[in-house]
Amino acid sequence: MKSLVIIFVSIYLNISVGAQQPRIVEGLVMKSKILKQEVKYSIILPEDYYSSRKTYPVVYLLHGLGDNESSWLEYGRVSQYVDPAVRRKEIIPMIYIMPQGYRNYYVNDYADKFLYQDMFVKEFVPHIDSCYRTQADKEHRAILGYSMGGFGALILPLKNPDVFTISVPLSISLRTDEQYKTEDASGWDGQWGRLFGAEGETGEARLTTYYKQHSPFHIFRQNDLSALRNLRLYISNGDDEETLARSNEELYILLRERNFTHQFRVRNGGHEFSYWRDALPDALAFISDAMQGKPYRGDRKVDFKPVHVSKKTTIINTDLYDVVLPAEYAKTQRKYPVIYFFSDTNAQQDVIAQANSLIANNTLAPALLVFVKKHADAVHTVMSEIEETYRARTGYRFRAVIGTGAPGLEAFKASLIPEIFTSCVLFDVAIEDELLHKTVSENKESFSRMWLFIQTTDRSEYYKQNSAAHILLRDENIYHEYRVHERGDTQNWFLNQLAEALRFIERKFHR
Repeated sequence: MKSLVIIFVSIYLNISVGAQQPRIVEGLVMKSKILKQEVKYSIILPEDYYSSRKTYPVVYLLHGLGDNESSWLEYGRVSQYVDPAVRRKEIIPMIYIMPQGYRNYYVNDYADKFLYQDMFVKEFVPHIDSCYRTQADKEHRAILGYSMGGFGALILPLKNPDVFTISVPLSISLRTDEQYKTEDASGWDGQWGRLFGAEGETGEARLTTYYKQHSPFHIFRQNDLSALRNLRLYISNGDDEETLARSNEELYILLRERNFTHQFRVRNGGHEFSYWRDALPDALAFISDAMQGKPYRGDRKVDFKPVHVSKKTTIINTDLYDVVLPAEYAKTQRKYPVIYFFSDTNAQQDVIAQANSLIANNTLAPALLVFVKKHADAVHTVMSEIEETYRARTGYRFRAVIGTGAPGLEAFKASLIPEIFTSCVLFDVAIEDELLHKTVSENKESFSRMWLFIQTTDRSEYYKQNSAAHILLRDENIYHEYRVHERGDTQNWFLNQLAEALRFIERKFHR
């Protein structure tokens, strides 16, 4: 009898488990006539897929060089994000398809030996539409990818605007013409030459017609971009990238110059899954809004709630500056680091409130906050008064400066003087390229001891200056942080980024 019960339970469990159709599947295959081989793919179906008769939009997730069709599942953890996000109604239910991309950058090679893009557009997309309940039109297909997959996520819609209209490339693996011409031949032939022609060549000879037909730089320089007018484009790149820092920034500059509608972000991080996972929430929110024909809702906001400055806060006003003393100031005899603010915004109370909050939870050490009023030529005068009148720690290691907008230029100029400040944060400042180059070339060792944090927005009029500063500092291997944020509706957008800036200053004060 006991054995019969065990057999019955075993049969029951097998039937029950078999009845649960899996939503997340690896190792699926499509037989491709064009490639004359099987193409693998993975899939994530919505939680209600088998309990409904609905159709769904499709997101194609492309992997990078050396990875495969399971990488977004394993390293990207995409399934762990999308299901809770749908339950929270942050994104709509969508089907996620992760195809095998080989090493072909999602294009046809110039010699017609491996026609990947033809396979993708003519076979793979129709295969997905025939096997699953998809909304089979260009408005409901998106492509998101990282690195090589970032190139694919951009080039596939550019070459096939009648198939895809939503593109989210992350850390796009692409080269400017100059990078392409001068890249070391040992890597270039195997990565680019075999795809776009001119293997074994160097310099100008590498810029084949086929390469130009597949270069986003050449495509976006075309006189007529009307075929791409419906493209919804969101680009994201890490500030710690190497070669890709320059190419992604130059693509952003080109898009700005062509007035091509897009979103562009630079966040903290490098060429790694931790960056791409962090980019997912905003990327999929962008895709979800685009699928519904809505304007983009905007990036996740920092949980910043303006609070009133306590009446116990001591603020001393002078003609040159306002100084805010730490709450403990009257009860101690210790000295304090100083953070100088150069700003013409009306956000002084919010800045004080944020700083006080960070000090209260021990994220920021107690410091003197000095708001400089008369910016031109006032730096040394203010510093002297502060250090003579208040218990300020002397020496550049205990001075930091934050500048916003036009007054921030004075903060930038002051930061370039050796051993004045230990760190400098600039929010949307018109950085003077010639001055920065001169300082780096003449005082690189001294300048490298001063940490610089450049923060700007994707709608800033100073986008070229900020991009150039980032690229120069990357080329010179000088530590810095760089961000491109979404532009808010107010000049005080920087308040959402202020906590990160103050933590940056704290690391340098007490590293």
